Amino acid sequence: MLANRLKKMAKDWFLFGMISAVILATLFPDFGRSGGTMRADVASDVGIFLVFLFHGIGLSTESMKKGLLNWRLHLTVQTMTFVMFPIFWFGFRALFSGVIPEDLMLGFLYLCALPSTISSSVAMTAIGKGNVPAAIFNATLSSLLGIFLTPVIISLALSTSGGQSLSLIDAMIKIAILLFLPFALGQALRPVIGKWFSRYKKYINNFDKAVILMLVYASFCDSVKGGLWTNYGLGTIGMTMAGAALILVVVLCATTFIARRLGFNKADEVTAVFCGSKKTLASGVPMAKLLFGAHPALGVIVLPIMFYHQLQLFGCSILAERYARRVEEAHPETDLEPAPVREPVGA
Repeated sequence: MLANRLKKMAKDWFLFGMISAVILATLFPDFGRSGGTMRADVASDVGIFLVFLFHGIGLSTESMKKGLLNWRLHLTVQTMTFVMFPIFWFGFRALFSGVIPEDLMLGFLYLCALPSTISSSVAMTAIGKGNVPAAIFNATLSSLLGIFLTPVIISLALSTSGGQSLSLIDAMIKIAILLFLPFALGQALRPVIGKWFSRYKKYINNFDKAVILMLVYASFCDSVKGGLWTNYGLGTIGMTMAGAALILVVVLCATTFIARRLGFNKADEVTAVFCGSKKTLASGVPMAKLLFGAHPALGVIVLPIMFYHQLQLFGCSILAERYARRVEEAHPETDLEPAPVREPVGA
């Protein structure tokens, strides 16, 4: 099983693209830096607007309604995402503030403040025989809440810990214009072009990933020009990977423990674990560009979510298959193949 997962990761063009973006930014930082030939500022704003416009068109409100009534599960998942993660960051900071550079620690705070991902949360829940309608509802709700809660959490955490300040009003205005406005516009357009749009979902997903790669490249170009490798070095990569792995393991254990203590059935436990432990790269990188666009270490800030994204896919896919085997062993007479999941685009 482990070998199969590693083979799939090796064939993942998006993972290869992220690595290539960092390498290209290291070799050619002038092209993608702010004010450079690429005009990254303009290209990034246009890309972010289109990504969230497509998210709005692709989001099915009907699928959300199906999972609406399980309020205990919804409250638990959102609390895990927007309360448990930030609380854990304070403990993480207390333990490692003397080891991890301040800019990278800000990146871990940003990781912990992000909403859940949509597509992989729903897909993992389906593989693990979980409550798919509730997963769709929770992952979608998390993405919507994150547009507003993520900058609030970062601002509160920084003010409490005495870290770097974040202009909350400016951040909210930027997010409203480039994230919420196109999302709302997409929802308005969905009744008109939603069916046509769904035919090209594969291409839209690839466009989302291409925009993320562009943002990663531009972010690292600015950071390389600001002294990313001279000030931090390869040790930063190792610390980021170790920190992201530690957070994922602790959160998976915590979400499983909480779901069982609350008495959730197995299907709801699967949903709570996968929706409550994931963080979105698709929304995370564009939002980082809006929140920290002028920060010279933006490339360092997005490193934790880049590593966490790959680790959560790898670890949660193994965990989902284990959940599925347990259900099949408990109910061998039942056909438990998951139904096809029509998850929203690009998260």
